[in-house]
Amino acid sequence: MLDIINLAIPYFGLIFVGFVCGKAKALPESGLAWMNFFLLYVSLPALLFGIMSRTPFAELNNPPFLIATTLGTMIVFALAMIVGKLIGKLTLREATIAGLAGAYGNIGYMGPGLALAVLGDSAAAPTALIFCCDSIFLFSVVPLLIEVTDREHPSLLHALGVVVKQIVLNPLIMSACLGALCAALRVEFPVALNNTLQFLQNAAAPTALFVLGVTVALRSFERVPWEVPGVIAAKLLIHPLLVFALMLAFGPFAQPWAATALLMAALPPALNVFVMARQNDTWIEPASVAVLIGTFASVVTLTSVMWGIQTGRLAFP
Repeated sequence: MLDIINLAIPYFGLIFVGFVCGKAKALPESGLAWMNFFLLYVSLPALLFGIMSRTPFAELNNPPFLIATTLGTMIVFALAMIVGKLIGKLTLREATIAGLAGAYGNIGYMGPGLALAVLGDSAAAPTALIFCCDSIFLFSVVPLLIEVTDREHPSLLHALGVVVKQIVLNPLIMSACLGALCAALRVEFPVALNNTLQFLQNAAAPTALFVLGVTVALRSFERVPWEVPGVIAAKLLIHPLLVFALMLAFGPFAQPWAATALLMAALPPALNVFVMARQNDTWIEPASVAVLIGTFASVVTLTSVMWGIQTGRLAFP
């Protein structure tokens, strides 16, 4: 158990450091703009590109794994939407963001660094594949549902255009796809370029966790909406349990692949949930609460999953 604590503390510790700094220093949230830009357009794309380009292309061809993990995300997304509709009496537009909070884990900021730290290099390929498939699904269905509820742009064609734009202009998805192409073509990079990419990759996790802590600290709320606990339970409890069952149903998969899927499913709601809520001017305060409480609750749930994986109690046959 001590090994798990030693592994988890640096990750949650960096979030805590960012949280303390955000509470202690009254700096405007706009000060995070360049750090977020560095993460979204430079460091995290470099990390995903590096993971995919170093992975033999044959390992990336695993349709049953992709179906199982994406199906888990789809089911939890629908379940969180239903929770929002039934408990919170939300509109379709609001329930869509609630569904996003229940299905979209912190697979960008926390996922790659944590999976590689817990499971080693064998987690690289499944981490990148899960990221790409979950992102493509969620960045397709959420804008589509949002757009069809927008009275100013009710056209389905316009909604589909927004979806395509979201995917094509997403630097994380595109960097992973480019990395897969380089892996397929067996492209070799000069040492200087590899070293530069390594610098950027090493900066991704600590910067992302610190920014997450600061951003959570800047969120404030007066009450917890009724639907938020149900949405958080869907993300932190139901999602990993469902993925565990799907790994058994669609498997067998290699232990590192199945364990990576479980670990990624156990991640707390992503900061992008709040970002998308604010962009679409809907369910903003509950999204902020879900990210905040979900992040703190995951100290227990995510650490428990890490412990189960490391001790073999969550082994897959």
